Amino acid sequence: MDTRGIEQMLSELRSVAQTAQNKPAASAADAVAGGVSFADVLNNTLKDVSTAQKEARAMAEDFSSGNPNVNLQDVMVNLQKANLSFQQMVQVRNRLVSAYQDIMNMPV
Repeated sequence: MDTRGIEQMLSELRSVAQTAQNKPAASAADAVAGGVSFADVLNNTLKDVSTAQKEARAMAEDFSSGNPNVNLQDVMVNLQKANLSFQQMVQVRNRLVSAYQDIMNMPV
């Protein structure tokens, strides 16, 4: 089974999630060399996406309540980052489901 596509997608997803949190991105080779399991990476990525969405929502609520320290541009950028992270996570899920269905439909 060729996992390069999944590893590349996870690497991109980690990169976007870390960019949303202003952290430097780690490479896929670092994750493999460190012995990180796929489940851990997926779980951490889900948490990162959830955190990005919560932060964007909180910033939007601050802006709508009239907080002078929050400007519209930052709110819109954070909302778009959270949306992009979520969309990428949905695509990873779709690919995982598709791979699972392909494996289950293989003759034994």
